[in-house]
Amino acid sequence: MKPYSGGVRHDYKDSQNRASAPGARRWSWFAVGLLLPVSTVMLLLVSERNESKVPGPQAGAPAKAERPPMVGPVNREIALPLPKPPAGELASLEPAPPQTPAADGAILDLLVNRGDTLEILFRRNGLSLSDLAAMVALPEAAEPLRKLIPGDEIEITHRDGRVLSLEREIGDTDLLRITKGDSGYVVSQEKREMDVRTVGAHGTIDTSLFEAAAAAGIADSVTMDMAGIFQWDIDFIQDVRVGDQFTVIYEELWRDGVKLRNGDIVAAEFVNQGKHYRAARYLDAKGRSDYYTPDGRSVRKAFIRAPVSFTRISSNFNPNRRHPVLNTIRAHRGVDYAAPTGTPVQAAGDGKVTFRGVQGGYGNVVILQHGGNITTLYGHLSKFAKPRVGSRVKQGDIIGYVGQSGLATGPHLHYEYRINGVHRNPRTVALPAAEPVPAEYQDDFKAATATLWHQLDLYEQTRFAATAD
Repeated sequence: MKPYSGGVRHDYKDSQNRASAPGARRWSWFAVGLLLPVSTVMLLLVSERNESKVPGPQAGAPAKAERPPMVGPVNREIALPLPKPPAGELASLEPAPPQTPAADGAILDLLVNRGDTLEILFRRNGLSLSDLAAMVALPEAAEPLRKLIPGDEIEITHRDGRVLSLEREIGDTDLLRITKGDSGYVVSQEKREMDVRTVGAHGTIDTSLFEAAAAAGIADSVTMDMAGIFQWDIDFIQDVRVGDQFTVIYEELWRDGVKLRNGDIVAAEFVNQGKHYRAARYLDAKGRSDYYTPDGRSVRKAFIRAPVSFTRISSNFNPNRRHPVLNTIRAHRGVDYAAPTGTPVQAAGDGKVTFRGVQGGYGNVVILQHGGNITTLYGHLSKFAKPRVGSRVKQGDIIGYVGQSGLATGPHLHYEYRINGVHRNPRTVALPAAEPVPAEYQDDFKAATATLWHQLDLYEQTRFAATAD
C-alpha cells in the first residue's frame, strides 16, 4: 500500500482496510445466515395456504399412484361438481327428433316468401340444383315452376338432397306433380274437385256502399264486381244516395271443407234513386260469358263512362269555363277525372290507336277511333302504355297513365268523347249498347236465368215485408 503524504487527513482509516477488516466479514456472514432460514419459512407458509384450498380425495376413493417427479411447471386440473337441471328441463335439453322420412324419401314443405325463387329455396334447404334444372327444362313444368307467389306451398320428397318428387297447386283446381322415373322426370297435372256454393246478401246504404256491403257480410272484392257490372248505368261516385239498396247472389269456392275464395256474381240488383237495375250471368254454348238484363240486353255498353279509377271530378264538361292556367274563357270540351299520378287509364271502348304523342296544352295524348265515327281523347298522361299508333285495343285495355303533362295544375285525366268530330258530354251522352244475347240462344238464356230472377224476387219480397212491418 502506498504511504500517505501531505495534508490533513480526517478519515484516518483506509477504506480497503475497513472492508477487509475481520469484524466486517463476520457481520456479512451473519446476515446471509439469517436470510436463508427466514426465506425458507415464508415459502413453506405460502405452499401450505395454497394446498389447503384444493379438496382432498373423497372417502373410499382409490388412491392414485404417485407420479414421478417432473421437470418444469405442473398444470393441475380440478374437477368441480355441477348442479343437475330439474327433471322438467331435461326434455328441453334433448336434441329435436329427426324428421320422419317417408317410405321413399324425406318430405320437405317449402313456403314461398317475398323475393323467393325455386333456386333460392333449393339452396336454402340443401336440395340438388341439377335436379331443379332438369325439372325446369320440362316444357309442361317451366312456367308453373318460375311463377311463384308469396304464400305458395311446395312439397318436395327427397333422399339426401336428390329430388324424388315435387308437388304444387296451380290455381284452385290443378295440382302439378313431377316425379323421378328411370329415364328422368315426368310431369302430370291432376284436376281437383271444387265445391261451388251459391250465397246471397242484401244491403241498404246509410253512409256508403262499402260500409253497407260490409254490414251485410259482403267482401270488398264482391262489392267491386257488382259496381263493375252496373258501371255503365250508375256512377258509383256521383249517383249513389242514402236509401239505395242492393242484392247480390254470388259463388263461393270450397275444397275439403275449407273456403278458398269468392267466385263470380251470378245475379245482382241495384236500386238507385228508385230505379231498378238487374243483371244475370249467362254462359253461351261457345263458352262466352257476360251479364244481361232480363230481356237479354247486355248490361255493358260499347263505352265506359269513366275510363279511369278517379277520386273526384275536378272539372266537368263546360263550354264557358274559365281556364285555370290561361285565365281566359275557354270551352272545356271534356271531363277532368282527378287521380294520383300513375293511375292506369283504360280504353273506353274497342277501337284503334290513331294518335299517340304530344299535342299542345293536352300534353301526352292518346286518341282512339271507334265504330260509328266516334273518337275518344285521353290527355295530360304521364306516360304511354304498350299500344302504338295502328294497334287495335279492346275496351278496358291500358293505354296510358294519369299525369299532368301540358297545361295542367294537378294530376288528372282529361277525357273527351266526339261523334263526327263534335264534342259531347261523356257523362250524359247516350252510349251505344253492346251486343245482346244472340237470337239462337234466347230460349236457352231464358231457361238458364229463370231461377236467378226468381231468387232476386224472393229477396225483394222479403225486403218489402220488412219495410211493411
